[in-house]
Amino acid sequence: MNPMTEDESRAFLSSGSRTGKLGTVRRDGRPHVTPIWFVLDGDDLVFMTHEGSLKGKILRRESRVMLSVDEEVFPYAFVLVEGRATLERPTAEELWPWSRRIAERYVPADMLDATAKRNAVEGELLVRVAMSKITGIRGVAS
Repeated sequence: MNPMTEDESRAFLSSGSRTGKLGTVRRDGRPHVTPIWFVLDGDDLVFMTHEGSLKGKILRRESRVMLSVDEEVFPYAFVLVEGRATLERPTAEELWPWSRRIAERYVPADMLDATAKRNAVEGELLVRVAMSKITGIRGVAS
């Protein structure tokens, strides 16, 4: 196993269409992990979720998060991100550029506008995770 530098970890997080696995803690202490689509914006990791979703409700109560992003191809690699989330309630019009930017990473070009439109709606939150710790490891199986 070889540690990544912070720059290598950020490049890994931004590469391809890797889905993040977001870890939060429910009110009763049980863990909650859910997949997310995300992009980096400076020192923030940015994703969207609906205010009525379980992760949206949890994030309103508890801002601490952990994110795992992995490469499922030999010799395997992963990056872990720790941080605190802040929630923004932009209008659908303000969400559009973020929704499109995130969709560009994950969906085919012919689906971009439809996906961005579907996600840039009232009640959708823009979540910014200030990344306080980034740990990257490559060559897990080598």
